[in-house]
Amino acid sequence: MIKKILITVVIVALFFSGCKKDGSVGPQAGRDDGAFAVYENNFLEGLWKLNPDWATTAGYHKYDSLLFVPDDKSRDKMVNYAKLQLDSLSRFDITTLNDANKIDYQVMQNEMQKTEWSIQQLKAYQWDPTSYNVTRTFAYILNEHYAPLAKRLRNFYQKMSNIPAYYKEAEKQIKNPVAELTALAVEQHLGGLSIFEKDYEDSLKKSNIPAAEQQQMTDKAHASAEVIKGFAEWLKALKNDRPRSFRLGKDLYDAKFKYEIQSESSPQQMYNAAIERMKYIHREMVQVSKKLWPKYFGTKPLPVDSLDMVARVIDTISSNHVSPGDFQSAIENTLPKLTAFVRAKNLVTLDPTRPLLVRKEPGYMAGVAGASMSAPGAYDKEGNSYFNVGSLGGWPAEKAESYLREYNHYTMQILCIHEAIPGHYVQLVYANKAPSLVKSIFGNSAMIEGWAVYSEEMMMENGYSDEPEMKLMWYKWHLRAVCNAILDYKVHNENMPKQDAMKLLTGDGFQQQAEADGKWKRVTESSVQLDSYFAGYKEIIELREAYKKKMGDKYKLKDFNEKFLSYGSAPIRYIKEAMLAKEVTPGG
Repeated sequence: MIKKILITVVIVALFFSGCKKDGSVGPQAGRDDGAFAVYENNFLEGLWKLNPDWATTAGYHKYDSLLFVPDDKSRDKMVNYAKLQLDSLSRFDITTLNDANKIDYQVMQNEMQKTEWSIQQLKAYQWDPTSYNVTRTFAYILNEHYAPLAKRLRNFYQKMSNIPAYYKEAEKQIKNPVAELTALAVEQHLGGLSIFEKDYEDSLKKSNIPAAEQQQMTDKAHASAEVIKGFAEWLKALKNDRPRSFRLGKDLYDAKFKYEIQSESSPQQMYNAAIERMKYIHREMVQVSKKLWPKYFGTKPLPVDSLDMVARVIDTISSNHVSPGDFQSAIENTLPKLTAFVRAKNLVTLDPTRPLLVRKEPGYMAGVAGASMSAPGAYDKEGNSYFNVGSLGGWPAEKAESYLREYNHYTMQILCIHEAIPGHYVQLVYANKAPSLVKSIFGNSAMIEGWAVYSEEMMMENGYSDEPEMKLMWYKWHLRAVCNAILDYKVHNENMPKQDAMKLLTGDGFQQQAEADGKWKRVTESSVQLDSYFAGYKEIIELREAYKKKMGDKYKLKDFNEKFLSYGSAPIRYIKEAMLAKEVTPGG
């Protein structure tokens, strides 16, 4: 159950006279926290029936063996469900709910509105072939240990039955796809083949399933691999003379920003704030670089262009980096140092029972980011947290050198702060501890990414390093979040050409060419997500200042951090309302 269900008999009777099997709420439903808690459970159960793949990765395993064909009928069911839930939500009086339930109400309402808009307006199922990749869910079933191995392997087997129909329908639905997303879909599908060609069979050998049954299961896995391979080949051969542009356009961009970022600011306002932030960071970088210049360049005259001076200092410092083969081990060795610092400075309580595993980025995740965090599903409280690290294996020496200069001795530490401690890993551990499943399942990207960016600055503020080199490199790293917001807005709203994007990233952002190339690839394969870093950071900093003013002499940084994290991965605007209210009741 999602909430405490010590509900009185009267409330239960009231609720069940008005709550229907489909999760909707009738006119007699009780309009209070008890009834709302029961409604949330029905809401999620109805959602999982329509989205078994999402249910699996959220840690809800009742429907693991199901794979639905992504046809018009399934989308119509989802739209109808969204409309039904919006109607049901409207029957609750939000003013009677506690803070935790108010936030859940707003999160659920936004999710259902986004669902309608995504299916009826965005229509990514027509132009984004990456939306049809089933491999991630199969990998989750195979790799996570939430149930006995034999049970998971049999669910995997049953789920494979619909793979041929799934991809046959995908080929019908795809029309004039985005070329960049088509290439990414091919890469990801081929990258995930080992799940069916090798990993499944290896797991079967470790199980107690009879040999004859194992052979059947292996045969189906190999057949499934052929279907997936066939879909990738179909995408490669697809004649697409007039592909849809990867650029979203203003109307779709504004709507997507509204639903995904859920900010109090508009995209234009956030863009303007990013431009001002970049100017401020540039001024700070100039001051630090002037102090470092004699150390690295002696009596050599300062360049006339101050940003050129900054670039030259950064370029010199960036030569201090690990070798390609040591990149992952260097990350593993950095994490204990970060843990010790966070504890010594009492920034936030860390949970030693929740291990963080560093691993090579799985093939089915390839192509979007060089490093990422995979947290356990909302229902899998005991699941693993993974720090995914992109491999440099097979890279040309020049490209690998460029990448490692970007992730040099200093910025690699900031990467670990962002992805792990006290960034994503810590925030997501807190989110999974929060009582509310809704905030965890529908995690707000701006809150999640914003916390990671905020945590970088917090570490620097508290003296993580007294080296001016680290300060300069943090400014450079921070510019990534700022440039992300500028880039995403300009590319998708104003048709910024690649050459101007490269100038922004390598010039104003001081990024290495490999990093800039990767970011251009990312902005062609995603939209709005790149806004989440700066948008979330900006709103958290503003909230912290407001909260500090509210608390006065009672303010403590650790208290702010833990109170903020206690609300789960909710939109910052709603956390702000709760934290700045006269009577603060953290929840969910």
